[in-house]
Amino acid sequence: MSYSKDLREKAVKYYMSGDTLEETKEVFGVGINTISQWVKKYKETGDLSNKEVNRGFRKIDPEKLILFLEENPDAFLKEIAKEFECSIEAVRKVMKKLKITRKKRR
Repeated sequence: MSYSKDLREKAVKYYMSGDTLEETKEVFGVGINTISQWVKKYKETGDLSNKEVNRGFRKIDPEKLILFLEENPDAFLKEIAKEFECSIEAVRKVMKKLKITRKKRR
């Protein structure tokens, strides 16, 4: 979990007003390395916002998996894993996340 932007700004302003890293550490309860990184970032960019997190798929693109399953409805997990160059367990997890079952119903 990251520190709030407000805390980061206060700590950097406190340090830049002439206090030492040790004093800033004691006042805000944040490590010296962390404060140093905040000050460096502030001097370089002028902003202390959190960087944007871009989380995507790792091995299996869900859209490609759905298309593959539409084209090959009778494919075994082993075949799907081979197609996407991953393990059977990875295919199983993505399918569970997408709520796709492989049970054959009559």
